[in-house]
Amino acid sequence: MSATVTAGTPGHAASDRAATPPSLLVRILSYRTVYLWLAPTFLLLFIFNYYPAFSALYHSLFQWNGANIKLFVGVSNFVELWHDPLWWESFWHLMILTIALVLINLTFPLGAAAMIFHLWNMRMAYFYRVLLVVPMVVPGLVVLMIWKFIYSPNIGLLNQTLELVGLEMLTRPWLGDFKLALYAIIFVGFPWVAGIGTLIYLAGFQAIPGELMDSAVIDGASTWQRLMFVELPMVMSQIKLVVILTIITAFQNFTIVLVMTGGGPGTETLVPGLHLYRTAMAYNRMGYACAIGTVLFALTLVLTYLNHRYLRSSVEFSGT
Repeated sequence: MSATVTAGTPGHAASDRAATPPSLLVRILSYRTVYLWLAPTFLLLFIFNYYPAFSALYHSLFQWNGANIKLFVGVSNFVELWHDPLWWESFWHLMILTIALVLINLTFPLGAAAMIFHLWNMRMAYFYRVLLVVPMVVPGLVVLMIWKFIYSPNIGLLNQTLELVGLEMLTRPWLGDFKLALYAIIFVGFPWVAGIGTLIYLAGFQAIPGELMDSAVIDGASTWQRLMFVELPMVMSQIKLVVILTIITAFQNFTIVLVMTGGGPGTETLVPGLHLYRTAMAYNRMGYACAIGTVLFALTLVLTYLNHRYLRSSVEFSGT
């Protein structure tokens, strides 16, 4: 019996060695060519994405002019930001813009994508997809300048049209009106269907299995029932993606405000991104600007996490 055990021991040891997975270092060395090809990408990401972010977090603790004056002040910049009335006003404007953009991107592009998806004529569906892509080729700054011309109080298309149809009493200096300027910015891009959101939704609709749609038709579901109970749950992943992209864009982008109104009239359209830009470039308060950027980053991260955590599709639920 002892001989049998002794003879079997080397076999068990060999099988244990064979079952032991290779170490991380061994696996990296075995795929070293792949890692070498990826190294420049990660290096550029670190230099141009991660390093500026960590640098902003570090310099938010300093009174810094961006050059030679750097005095450690701890969390004083964040305390000042908490008591900054311009920050709270700009943050309120940002919330209005973000909510409006999310609602817009959850309705108009989604409706346009659904209508294109239900077209029986494939040539027409392709034609409409091309029409949605063509405006994306135009530089965004050009689009903003066109809309600024539309809102012009003297020769703008909007006021000229109102006068032409006999509604002179409705003409306004749209971008100079304290009550309407922010809503005029929200209206830029109407009807809000020529963009990446519509294409994302359309890709989600086209990925729905045909068997599922046929089953809904056989069961007698109407077009509205198929849309509400079959199609929308299946494109919830795309909806989540659009919401995340919309929130990130709204928090980071201040170009539209800078071009259209410059934050005016007064501070009626000021947003945190523009407040950050002015603080850094006009007043050389780079440390305080870094604090604003850090807070915006934290808020964006939290909202993205909440969206990812609580907005989930039926496909994601079935896979968990």
